[in-house]
Amino acid sequence: MYSYSMMQWLFFFYVYCFAGWCIESAYVSIKDRKLTNRGFMRGPFLPLYGSGAIMMLVVSMPFREHIVLTYIAGCIGATALEYVTGVAMEALFKIRYWDYSDKPLNFQGHICLGSTLAWGFLTILMTQAVHIPVESMVLSMSDRVLTVLTYMLSVGIAADFALSFKAAIDIRNVLVKMEQAKREMLHIQKRLDVIIALAGQEMTNYKAALTESVNSAVGEWAEGMTVRIEDVKSGIESKLETARNIVLTRPAEYLGEIREELLELKTRYAVHVADRNRLGKVKDFFQRDMIRSNPDMISPKYREAFEELKRGMRKRQDKRDKDE
Repeated sequence: MYSYSMMQWLFFFYVYCFAGWCIESAYVSIKDRKLTNRGFMRGPFLPLYGSGAIMMLVVSMPFREHIVLTYIAGCIGATALEYVTGVAMEALFKIRYWDYSDKPLNFQGHICLGSTLAWGFLTILMTQAVHIPVESMVLSMSDRVLTVLTYMLSVGIAADFALSFKAAIDIRNVLVKMEQAKREMLHIQKRLDVIIALAGQEMTNYKAALTESVNSAVGEWAEGMTVRIEDVKSGIESKLETARNIVLTRPAEYLGEIREELLELKTRYAVHVADRNRLGKVKDFFQRDMIRSNPDMISPKYREAFEELKRGMRKRQDKRDKDE
């Protein structure tokens, strides 16, 4: 049975966070053929690997002499950790930092059979080989040295985590605002549809008819219709032109109200387009670095907005490389 102090457990966690970063960064760098600082944090630490290693040690404690039970315990414990972590991070940040949706026998894209089986083998490797020299190293350290090193690492990692957490929250907020701008543009598009439809009718109360019709139309598309932002923009611009042409053919008594409504919608549309373009330009270093360090991460809820962020980053990087 493992019998460690809290300080030793914490130091083990940091050691395996670093080892996980080395493995993951090397793998991604080789796969993408460029150096990649992989992970949620900016420093050389991957908390998921550290947590996974500690989980493996803990769940295998009762079965250290039984390799099959060690394997099963590792499969179950590490997979549960991976699932809970993935769900929590997606719920909080609206981004999935790893995705197994294209893997066979996956569950919600957070876990899959292949990773579960791999966790079992890694648990055996951890308990039977990797942890033995790591344990010897840590146990050979004096309490004072271990305490100083652990405190120093804790301060640095805590600061790194705080900055990374803020960057992830900021990215989430950008995606939410980009989606809000798109929804406002969809609302404008529906108002234009109604204006065009109502322009050919005789009405005593134009504003009341417009409001009632728009509310009904908005209720229809708000139930989950997915539309590309470029289609929304082109649709609005086409409808603005159509509405403008209709105004020119309507009797004078309708011109004032319709022109006022069109001017308001045109102004709001320009504001939302500008907002979305501004939001799509990731200027913060930590946000850019987080996206660049996790090339495979996706946002199922805000997929289009997130892809727009990544395209903007690639364009700016290409321009920077060309200028150099």
